[in-house]
Amino acid sequence: MESHYPVKADRESRAIAGLSMGGGQALRIGLKHLDLFAWVGGFSSGGGMLTSLVSDSDTANKQLRLLWVSCGDKDKLMNTSQAFHTALEEKKVNHLWHIDSGAHEWPVWKNDLYLISQLLFQDKK
Repeated sequence: MESHYPVKADRESRAIAGLSMGGGQALRIGLKHLDLFAWVGGFSSGGGMLTSLVSDSDTANKQLRLLWVSCGDKDKLMNTSQAFHTALEEKKVNHLWHIDSGAHEWPVWKNDLYLISQLLFQDKK
């Protein structure tokens, strides 16, 4: 990206988010590379083993500007997302948990994208 476009290369100017399997990948990549990403989001995230992604809550809380976790209330991945949210709460990792009305479908993710986009790259911590 940086070799082709004039972009800001610092972590405060980088976000990663995804939906479904891409949501799980975005969470894995973003949370394991806090040196590269300050804004991380997963919508209806799949792939399992999400609960072990944050090993040091103090570091995560210091470095993350936003950790977004969301899912539809009728989504087949609600249990996975709920378990991740619960693990983050238990570890006292700051995050936003959002439940939409709907299943594993575009209207849910479209709303999540709308909501998270209003929070990205804001000056307030």
